Amino acid sequence: MSDTTANLRRKIDSAGDLQSVVRTMKAMAASSIGQYEKAVRSLDDYYWTVQLGLAACFRQAELSAATTPAQQKESGVIGAIIFGSDQGLVGQFNDVMADFVVTTLAQLPGKKKVWAVGERIRSRLAETDLVAGQNFTLPNSISAISTLVGQILIEMEMQREQGEIAQVYLFYNRPMSASIYAPVRQRLLPLDDVWRRDLAAIDWPTKNLPEVVNHKEEAVLAFVREYLFVSLFRACAESLASENASRLAAMQRAEKNIDELLEDLNRTFHRLRQNGIDEELFDVVSGFEALTRP
Repeated sequence: MSDTTANLRRKIDSAGDLQSVVRTMKAMAASSIGQYEKAVRSLDDYYWTVQLGLAACFRQAELSAATTPAQQKESGVIGAIIFGSDQGLVGQFNDVMADFVVTTLAQLPGKKKVWAVGERIRSRLAETDLVAGQNFTLPNSISAISTLVGQILIEMEMQREQGEIAQVYLFYNRPMSASIYAPVRQRLLPLDDVWRRDLAAIDWPTKNLPEVVNHKEEAVLAFVREYLFVSLFRACAESLASENASRLAAMQRAEKNIDELLEDLNRTFHRLRQNGIDEELFDVVSGFEALTRP
């Protein structure tokens, strides 16, 4: 009996320690979600401003040869930038993304090369037939995203100059509501005629139509650079927000399971201890009756 209660006590202590870890991770995930969601909301406004700037440029005049990035053909190798996670305890976060990438790329013609952002998604993609390219480390804070985006832009431009890739797609999880997220894709390059026409069709928010004066080509190139930068930045921020939402949901489920486990262990422990006390009292009573029996 003592061994059984001792084992149960150790299990209860271990479950209590695990519960403390889960609650700490739950608090950290909840705190991180706030900063990433705030960054996403800010980026939405900036992204819209950049789109308006490009729309103004495209409405006013045809692009000159200075905007050659917009003239890329849609054929050639497809480069896929895929945002996942570096850490575990995120439920099906990476599995859902990997399945979405494989299904989506299978529908696109031509060869594909994938660039994984995050160790977990990299290992998950390694199990597929997709050709692995450059791998990137996922940032652990908002301030570190800019560095990652700069690295991706440099690698992307180098690959395009060498003719290694012709198109670039972004794959990331976008937060929907609470702990719900959904995998999405965005074609980043080439910036072709369809892309320009879509931007030029944006309704200007005021009656005062804009006009770009002097250095129109330079203005377009500056807006294009900001468009590429903010697209990558927003994708990373939304992926990190989704990751922490998934981790928070996983920790909430784990906390519920641990609470139920502790309740069962404590109930069993108290029952066994009470049974032990009852047996000892029974032995005492039986011994007393044996001694007092004539």
